[in-house]
Amino acid sequence: MTRRMSDDTSLTASRRGVLQLLGAAAALASWPGMARAQGADEPDEASVLRDPDAPVLGNAAGDIAIVEWFDYNCPYCRKLDPELQQVVHDDGKVRWVLKEWPILGPASVAAARMALACKYQDKYAKAHEALIGTSSKLTESRIDELLAEGGIDVDRAKRDLSANSKAIDAMLARNDSQARGLRFRGTPSFIVGKFRVPGVLTMAQFEQVIADARKAKAAN
Repeated sequence: MTRRMSDDTSLTASRRGVLQLLGAAAALASWPGMARAQGADEPDEASVLRDPDAPVLGNAAGDIAIVEWFDYNCPYCRKLDPELQQVVHDDGKVRWVLKEWPILGPASVAAARMALACKYQDKYAKAHEALIGTSSKLTESRIDELLAEGGIDVDRAKRDLSANSKAIDAMLARNDSQARGLRFRGTPSFIVGKFRVPGVLTMAQFEQVIADARKAKAAN
């Protein structure tokens, strides 16, 4: 299955809508519960935030989670990643949960599977940085090159992928099911605290959503 990534017009509209809502009590669409009220098959909070197989960057014990659904071939994901890394680093209390959602073709699937296989040599973060940091279109040979350049033992990653293919594919299936249940239309998409963020934000906008998420958490 492939899905359309949001185009520039829809992303601009999304940003405008977010800016109009930021700072309000209901900054963004609240989650969980909204889709269930509308009869959709929405994932529960624990399955999204606490999947034991999902890679976590930032502060694993942070008070607010950012959950990102992304595709390594998505130009918006690539452009956003260094800014989001900076936000997470500067805040120091954000738990960044990464959900590979390879919706842009077979190379995206191959990249996601290899990145997850790198967890078994404790180098997921390096693999993620290598794959999301490129400006070129990914192919299977290019994936191997980037991982090797990033200090990954590619042969071991392929062996780990073969040995753990069922677990890795199950992880990708869960990510897809959750994104569908949350009615996300493309990459990147986010949960910040209990707010849905279906699109790209600036650093300042992410900082504001994080602040609003903390306020909402304190109010509960």
